[in-house]
Amino acid sequence: MLLAYDLGIYLVLGILIVGFYPSYVEKLGFWDVVTNILVGLLCIFLPRLAIGIYNYIWRYAGAEEFINLIFADIIGLVLFLAVGRIIPQPLTFIHTVSLVAFNLLINISLRLVYVYIYRQRSSNAFAEQWALQLLRLFTGVNFHMETPTNADRRIKIAIVGAGSIGAMLAEELQGNPKAPYQVVCFVDVNQEKTGRNILGIRVLGEGVNLHSQMEALGVQEVVIALPNASPETKQQMYDLYRGYGYRVKAYDYPTIENGANSRPQMREFNIEELLFRREETFVEEKTKAWYRGRRVLITGGGGSIGSELARQVAHMEPELLVLLDIYENGVYDIQQELKFKYGDKLKLQVEIANVCDRSAMEAIFATYRPDIVLHAAAHKHVPLMEHNCCEAVRNNVFGTLTTVETSEKYGVKRFIMISTDKAVNPTNVMGATKRVCEMIVQSRTGSGTSFSATRFGNVLGSNGSVIPLFRRMIENGGPVTITDKRIIRYFMTIPEASQLVLTSGAMASNGELYVLDMGKPVKIIELAERMIRMAGREPYKDIDIVEIGLRPGEKLYEELLIRGENIGNTDNKMIFIERDKPLSREEMDGRIEILREALVSGSDDELRQALKRVLPTYRSPEEVNRNAEHAEEMKTLAQ
Repeated sequence: MLLAYDLGIYLVLGILIVGFYPSYVEKLGFWDVVTNILVGLLCIFLPRLAIGIYNYIWRYAGAEEFINLIFADIIGLVLFLAVGRIIPQPLTFIHTVSLVAFNLLINISLRLVYVYIYRQRSSNAFAEQWALQLLRLFTGVNFHMETPTNADRRIKIAIVGAGSIGAMLAEELQGNPKAPYQVVCFVDVNQEKTGRNILGIRVLGEGVNLHSQMEALGVQEVVIALPNASPETKQQMYDLYRGYGYRVKAYDYPTIENGANSRPQMREFNIEELLFRREETFVEEKTKAWYRGRRVLITGGGGSIGSELARQVAHMEPELLVLLDIYENGVYDIQQELKFKYGDKLKLQVEIANVCDRSAMEAIFATYRPDIVLHAAAHKHVPLMEHNCCEAVRNNVFGTLTTVETSEKYGVKRFIMISTDKAVNPTNVMGATKRVCEMIVQSRTGSGTSFSATRFGNVLGSNGSVIPLFRRMIENGGPVTITDKRIIRYFMTIPEASQLVLTSGAMASNGELYVLDMGKPVKIIELAERMIRMAGREPYKDIDIVEIGLRPGEKLYEELLIRGENIGNTDNKMIFIERDKPLSREEMDGRIEILREALVSGSDDELRQALKRVLPTYRSPEEVNRNAEHAEEMKTLAQ
């Protein structure tokens, strides 16, 4: 149908310009007029057909389709001028250019009107009626009414960010008659855009009158379409628009960095985005090359950290990746994920075993002969380990010792242990056992295996962490319980932590204890309040926050990892090294024997006393919490 319109338009223009335009020195005869019009028709429409102009669905046309149409007609003009030289009575240059140019102008205008009408057909019922009639006239297609029955109830939104991403979102919503959102304005800090229109939508500037202008337009929700904004900027915007009473959402647009499986989506903000951390990629090509072609074994491979380590290592093209875990469900999930993503490109094996089982560990190491061991297997829940001291020591300390000794026996090149900030001056059994594990790793000098440990704080979204716990409490209507309103913690995303572990492991030589920069501490009560607001509720009004008291072994703050005279820099700005004088292997063996004898007794109290003998820095939480207000960490947060 569109081809017929274009042909009709061309023929009318050809008759007017070629037959009647009175500018020839010698008037063309009838057959000369016909010849020139037919030659022009062939020269214009053959390139269009060759490029596929009439295969486009013009109702969805963008810049590319119009540029291709222009390009086709430029080729047609050149052909027309060339072929015209051999016609007995050719057109003049001005006639040829005029015919092609006016034809192209009308064709583009026709298509733009078509696109505009198609997009306007859902603005209201009256507009739809005349729009459908014009569409039928233009195309011969009998379009159906697509206006949703609840068109008058569409949510009116303001898009923050009048750039390319925001414009694409607005265009997408305008072109979808069943979209539940109606864009009524943009908001942008760029004064050059303020007061102008994008796609017929007004751009507002940030200022004192912003809220009143948004109210006048009936804005109900705000969508932030600034994917590259820093966490600080996102928090400021979130707080601003939430303060106005609007529901605030984020708009994600797929990029190469986001991955091939990402897609455009409007979603609720994640609390992880508002914790003052910009998630970065730290793994350099040098680190990737170090793991490439190696045989890597990950203990605790089904856990939060172990699973992410598996994802990162799989991307580095190892010769073999072995995931070891005692809990089959978690490791099965990551196995299926990696199989689906990599298929036969990744040689992957899963072993179900306990790191405390020496015979099982030796069989696995003898079978796969790993080059690198990433030791993430551990019990990590502080209150549970306070109540199960014997199991904490058995699994964390002696499981690590078994893995270390097995690694040495079977010629592992590098052993990297995952540790925690709770190992710094520990006040609980879990932290104490992890500090003993660090000491074991630091003492293993003089063997063919290079040992190191990497220490970091809480990871966002890990199993059993505070954010999923708060989210469940909020979904259940509250209350949200916190142990103490003064408590602070450091947070890092799982991908960040895993990448830094792998980077530190690649730079290790022997016996190093690496610590990660965890950024700024977060007050847990403020985290709870923010999560409640993000759920559209008001703290203490809709959902209460209840203080239940510190749990056994819990202290108000975790100590800064990168403070002190013993901390040195590395080539990576996020990784530091603690120059702690290690014990000799003989001294460490003596301390391990103290724990072994206490473990045989089966008494949690006796084993707790043994930990204090082994670790002079192990103190009671009550002692630390009494003087918490004087701690540098608490003062830093107050500032």
